[in-house]
Amino acid sequence: MTPVLWPSPPWDEIDYWSLDLETGGLDPRRDAILAVGMVPVRAGTIRVGEAYQTLVQPQAQDAISAESVRTHQLVPRDLRGAPALREVLREVDRRLADGVLLVHQAAVDVRFLRHAHAATGLRWGKPHVVDTVDLLVRLAKKARFIDPSAQDRLPNLNLSAARLRFGLPVYAAHDALVDAIAAAELFLVLRRALGAHTLRELL
Repeated sequence: MTPVLWPSPPWDEIDYWSLDLETGGLDPRRDAILAVGMVPVRAGTIRVGEAYQTLVQPQAQDAISAESVRTHQLVPRDLRGAPALREVLREVDRRLADGVLLVHQAAVDVRFLRHAHAATGLRWGKPHVVDTVDLLVRLAKKARFIDPSAQDRLPNLNLSAARLRFGLPVYAAHDALVDAIAAAELFLVLRRALGAHTLRELL
């Protein structure tokens, strides 16, 4: 993990790993992580060629809700032969060892990752986290500060809706790697819109 020292390093000297999880529901205590997608952002550029994606074999007690199947189209038979959760988490941790975790809605993804580490006996490394949802909220507050007549409500925080607002292309949702790339692209747009020059300004 790169320490955030004073002065904070320039934002583009940091490696970010954009991550998305497909899960069997929204409760990490009982719902499985089914797929992981990760893509790095290095020197301000998304490196798709270095992406990591995998399905995950659920642990026996983990549930996959019918609603989640309708969302991501993953059923138990798709996950047979996939690597075990512990093995996948080791790959995630290896990539995050010298980088920052980039997610869209940390309240979901980070909660699942923390619980998964505890459940498999692995140590959660507590990486720095940049959340594009948080950046969207900050940008809305900045707009209201500059123009008090700007809309008072929060922006639409859905990933696809946020991308549409900024003119980014429409991607099929609920594929872990595609969503990780989508979040990385949104991050680059938001960083520019916020005028953030250092890592500290993004945390």
